[in-house]
Amino acid sequence: RVSSQPGLRDRSTLLGVPDGRFTPPSSGRSSPLGDVQLGGQRYADDLEGQNDEQVENLTAKVKLLKDITIGIGNEVRESTIQLSQMNDAFAETGDILSGTFRRMNNMAERHGCKWLWYIVFLVFVFWFFIVVWWFRR
Repeated sequence: RVSSQPGLRDRSTLLGVPDGRFTPPSSGRSSPLGDVQLGGQRYADDLEGQNDEQVENLTAKVKLLKDITIGIGNEVRESTIQLSQMNDAFAETGDILSGTFRRMNNMAERHGCKWLWYIVFLVFVFWFFIVVWWFRR
């Protein structure tokens, strides 16, 4: 809805400046123009320019954050896929090892207790070589 009152779209009226002449209050900041005040319109244009620059900076930062967020999302998806594949590989390895142990137990049941003595002998020989190697260093 557009108002029929004159001057509502005029900046000087919106800023409360009666006839376009306004000296802004001192903000404590240094001005590149020194202490020269060029009027309300120039001041409003400067403010608008500063606002535009800040909007552009914020837009650039938002775009950067969006790109980072998209990158993080892609990385999470790829990592999830890799973890799923690793989980499948570990499950397959577990199945292979359980099959190997099952066959070894079947072999041990068929051949009695002789395989146990072979394993004990091999462990003893291995331990003997390690001890000899350790003391000869």
